[in-house]
Amino acid sequence: MSLIAKSTIDEVNNRLDAIAVAEEYVRLEKKGGRYWGLCPFHHEKTPSFTVDPEKKMYHCFGCGKGGGVIGFVMEMDKISYPEAIKVLARKLGIEIVYEDGGEGPERDWEAENTRKEELFELYRRTSVTFHHFLLEKPEGKAAFQYIVNRGINKDMIERFRLGYTPSDRYWLHKFLASKGYSADFLAGSGLFSQKHPQSAFFSGRLMFPIGDRQGKTAAFGARILEGEGPKYINSPDSLIYHKGETLYAIDIALPAIRQTKTVYIAEGYMDVIALHQAGIENTVAPLGTAFTGEQAKLLRRWAEKAVLVFDSDEAGQKAAYKGIITCRKNGLSCALTRPEQLEGAELKDPADILKNFGQEVLKKNMQCIITDFEYLISRGRSLYGMSAPEGKNRALALLFPYLEALDSEIERDDCIGTAADAFGVDREAVQKDYNRRRAGGRTGDKAVREEVSDNERPVRMNDELFLFTVVSVNQHLYPEIRKALEIREIEDPVAKELFVALEECFIHEESGIDLLLSRISSAPLRNFIVERGSSPEFRGDSKRDPRRLMEDGIKRIKEKSLRRRLAAISAELRMGERNAGLAAGSDLEDLLAEKMFIDAEIRRLERR
Repeated sequence: MSLIAKSTIDEVNNRLDAIAVAEEYVRLEKKGGRYWGLCPFHHEKTPSFTVDPEKKMYHCFGCGKGGGVIGFVMEMDKISYPEAIKVLARKLGIEIVYEDGGEGPERDWEAENTRKEELFELYRRTSVTFHHFLLEKPEGKAAFQYIVNRGINKDMIERFRLGYTPSDRYWLHKFLASKGYSADFLAGSGLFSQKHPQSAFFSGRLMFPIGDRQGKTAAFGARILEGEGPKYINSPDSLIYHKGETLYAIDIALPAIRQTKTVYIAEGYMDVIALHQAGIENTVAPLGTAFTGEQAKLLRRWAEKAVLVFDSDEAGQKAAYKGIITCRKNGLSCALTRPEQLEGAELKDPADILKNFGQEVLKKNMQCIITDFEYLISRGRSLYGMSAPEGKNRALALLFPYLEALDSEIERDDCIGTAADAFGVDREAVQKDYNRRRAGGRTGDKAVREEVSDNERPVRMNDELFLFTVVSVNQHLYPEIRKALEIREIEDPVAKELFVALEECFIHEESGIDLLLSRISSAPLRNFIVERGSSPEFRGDSKRDPRRLMEDGIKRIKEKSLRRRLAAISAELRMGERNAGLAAGSDLEDLLAEKMFIDAEIRRLERR
């Protein structure tokens, strides 16, 4: 299927009159700097639907719906993004240009399949080339050594077809052109920049080919080894690849999943490879997002049980909670690994265990498994304690979404009895609280909110999120942000997600609020950007210059990051004083030198 050219999309975005578009569906009245009307998505008597003509965004304060104006047309007419672009382009008198010079989507099924096979073959060849660079070329030596240092053996490098892409962004285009690929075909492949079609999207990175269920390479994940930028980036969705509908290593793991009826779900590429090396070949991972219901439904075709292998840190534990509920809602029984403490080491993930202790220790630790219900009981105890009724109430409330997700009434009844005994409360009282929740009560909502993942938790404003919201609705400022800040300086995980989405839009040369929102997996974050981004504090006027807001935000974030590091250094120095020799010699000198440098940087920022 032909893709609409970026030049056409940009022209539609630039010429779009948000008020004129919205007034085709809603009667609007101007009040202040906004236009208001009755929301078309829910019944209301007082207008709560507003349109911002400058940002080309809409938001309803009544039902919470919102987004870009193109998204509004999609929602109202129930059409896709390309269809909305075509509708608006025709109304604006803009010629619709397609990337391959075609005449539009009037391609038959056979032609679309041909295009898919051509893309699969391109990605196969590219994967072979990257693999050759890793193993045979001088440019790939550092990446190869990184893999070896992580404890990954040659068999795994071959099985997962790991590779390395040259740092010269123009090399890949020259190479593929020499193999007979046309410039038009390469431009629409997802491997190259849209603005600079000879510049590769991936460069100087360790490459992880992503296969479909038949083993055809459909996309890439890529890890940076040095320099600036997000640690991992992934191919954009395409005709042959949809991130939410597949899992990393599903093609390699599928035979073992079918045989065992069990699937291990890890967090990242390196964890999956480490587990396969340890003999746990029924392991997969989500692709840069939280484990989703769609992925659980996919796995349910072959598996009956999922074993979650998530990090032991707080973020990993929250992801585990959501993963349990997702599994149960989609018919998968669930368990979790609980690795032993190894010589006092705090090891967060399978890749760490493989690197530090080897594959036999990793395999043994992955056999340390508890059921999801046992995990939730233990989690409730550790979070809230059992010494007071409030703690017991909150711990039990943590179980209620799990109980709702169970298919069997017998299993649910047994869990209620076990939980009552574990927490030392009356079974009948637990049953009443649970019944009240199912009937619409709010018992224990606070406990559940505290445990849900960041993708579901309400978003609250902070300095980091304020800065990136400013940039989200003033995207021309983003190139300055990426020069001024590194992702390691961002502490809030929600702000990090927004930073990565902005970076992906920048790399793909995408503009407009609709495309940015499409790259954010967290619904609360999308709603937050729409609601807050359309408020006056983010709109440029004589009192609020977005650039000044950005500069002030960068200064605050840098200062906070420096103060966090300063506190850590001070703690290390105090520990050194209490434990003679712990921080001595060159280590002590390095800490003192870094402290002096940070003190000077903080003073410089304060003077600005």
